[in-house]
Order: sequence, then C-alpha cells, then structure tokens
Amino acid sequence: MQFILEYAPIILFFAAYKFKDIYLATGVAIIASVLAIAYAWFATRKVSTMQWLSLGIIVIFGGATLLLHDETFIKWKPTALYAAFGLTLLFGKLVLRRDWIRVLFQQAQIQAPDAVWSRITWAWIVFFAFMAALNGYVATQYSLDTWVNFKVWWAMGIFFAFTIANVIALARYMNESERTDDASTGGDRA
Repeated sequence: MQFILEYAPIILFFAAYKFKDIYLATGVAIIASVLAIAYAWFATRKVSTMQWLSLGIIVIFGGATLLLHDETFIKWKPTALYAAFGLTLLFGKLVLRRDWIRVLFQQAQIQAPDAVWSRITWAWIVFFAFMAALNGYVATQYSLDTWVNFKVWWAMGIFFAFTIANVIALARYMNESERTDDASTGGDRA
C-alpha cells in the first residue's frame, strides 16, 4: 500500500499530462499528493517528515505553476525535492552527527555497523545531488514532453535501481529472525 501512496501522484500526473496538458497534470499531482498524505494520516496516524517535505514542495512549485501559468516551476520541483532531501541528510551527517538513512532502513530490521551507515548516507547525499543536477539539465535542455517522460520513467527507474543497490548492499545485515521468517514463508510477506 505504501508503494501505491508514494507513486500514485506521479502516475496520475503522467496520465493527466498525456490526456490534456502540464497544468491539469500539476493540479492532479497536487490533489493526489494531498489525498495520499490524508490517507496515510487516517490509516496510521503518522506521516513522515519526508512525506510532509514532498507535499510542501509540490504545493509550492505546483501552485506557482498554476498561479503563474508557467511550466518552469513544476519542472524544477524534482530538483528542489532532491536538493532538500540531500541537504537534510547532509545536515544530519555533518551537524547532528546522525545517519538518518539508518532510521529508514532500521524499520526493516537492518542492523549494520556505523561505518556502513556512514557510507550509505554519503552515497545517498551524492545520489540526491546527482539527481538534482540531472533533472535541472533535462528541464532546461529538452522539451516539456521529454522532461515529463524523463521524470516519470527514467528518474523513477534510476531511483528504484539505486534503492535496490542499497538493499543488496545491506542485505547481509538483515536481522537473522527476519531472514528466517522470509525463508519459512518463501519470501512472501502478504
């Protein structure tokens, strides 16, 4: 269900863009994001800081796109979001001396050494900087159509691949009871 909540706004954005234009797509993305946050709140009574940050950025950049009727703002929204995530991790690492990626992955019962969490955190910081720059490049150098396709298919694919690479790197640190549960159920957690 979490997957649907996170990716429904982007899928609906793409569908609305193909159906009509960037302005309808932007409005749909804002509404879908608000509904996803509302559902998460009513279902679990909690919404992560990253979800709130993401909602704030879509409302600000999407709102500016609709208010000023200028697609530039929505095209820069991913860059702003990636930069915000990267800077948040950097702040946590350098100022607070915390690896916030650890908090996310520990929900999956992964207990890795501090040095591993440090490397994973730096990898995510660099990844977010790369994605921010890549989106900025595509947004400024290519057509709106190309940017929408990049955002929906390429950026999501790159993000998914990077996440899978992190999971693979951390798999050996998965809690032993978690691995035993997976083996006894055939890996199916439904």
